[in-house]
Amino acid sequence: MAEKLTLDIVTPYGHVFTGEVDEIVASGSDGELGILPDHIPLITTLKIGMLTYRKGSETAHFFVNWGYAEIGPDRVTIIADSAEKSEDIDVERAKKAMQRAEERLKQIEKFDEGRARAALERSMMRIQVAEKQTAR
Repeated sequence: MAEKLTLDIVTPYGHVFTGEVDEIVASGSDGELGILPDHIPLITTLKIGMLTYRKGSETAHFFVNWGYAEIGPDRVTIIADSAEKSEDIDVERAKKAMQRAEERLKQIEKFDEGRARAALERSMMRIQVAEKQTAR
């Protein structure tokens, strides 16, 4: 029986995080996933969202931009397009990206609506994740 989970978060740009944790909550494509040690093996897709882990009394938050989660009894591997720890998020940059996406949605005849909506969702989620860090 596993008492801890090893969490690995990997992107095409490299390793973002590796460590032992007690609990993980991730934004799955079909809803929120709560993962504890001894979870049944599962592979699932992740949407743009927040990944949170708890280790003792410590809680950390990550922005995850699409990806996959491979879940086992003692290990969770996240393979994402991109991922950022909450304290590493540049909030001003995210706010500017949100403004650009909102402007593009107002001029939909000039821009790809799907890309603009995805950019808006990413920027809004980055801001939300960054605010988790400052709310501690």
